[in-house]
Amino acid sequence: MNPRSVLIALVALIAIALGTWTSYRLMSPPPVPRTATVFPASAVLPEFSLLDQYGNAIGREVFTGQWDLVFFGFTHCPDICPLTMQTLANARQRLAESGHDPLPRIVLVSVDPERDTPDVMSQYVDYFGDDNLGITGELDEVRKLTKSLGIYFEKTAVVDDAYSVDHSAIVIVLNPRGEFHALFSAPHDVANFVHDLPIIMAQP
Repeated sequence: MNPRSVLIALVALIAIALGTWTSYRLMSPPPVPRTATVFPASAVLPEFSLLDQYGNAIGREVFTGQWDLVFFGFTHCPDICPLTMQTLANARQRLAESGHDPLPRIVLVSVDPERDTPDVMSQYVDYFGDDNLGITGELDEVRKLTKSLGIYFEKTAVVDDAYSVDHSAIVIVLNPRGEFHALFSAPHDVANFVHDLPIIMAQP
């Protein structure tokens, strides 16, 4: 076989290999979340009037412009809340270390606004990292959010002025349009957030 024939055969083999690889890539299914539930249609949040951790009045627009991981809890929570907030903080750090951009914002909405003043919320959310958002305010306004997102919470019986609050432990994912886009059910694991969030956040 002369050099020209060898060259033609080599080019043909390369073209076939590239075609096969392209076909495989086109036919292979896109990555899917491991544990998160992503909704086929995002839901718009209701209007509300609450306060951030600095005492500023905020409404639905506070959730626009970035991906948010929203957890409903309270600062006196002995276990689930601090554990979940730390899990979210660790997941965010892992995403940052891997070069993922943008990073989701961590949001804590208090279901115990009686004790969770803006000052209390500020100290609490800052403990778990920078750029976190704490939300508190009138209980009726908090219920507007929880009702629309399917979040349960209920104050337990008061004994000598001491009480707790039972609440859902899911993490809500809001897209940059401020819409209810996905959720993570408990128990929460850093690896699941690190795996699923880039997939979720790559969606339009």
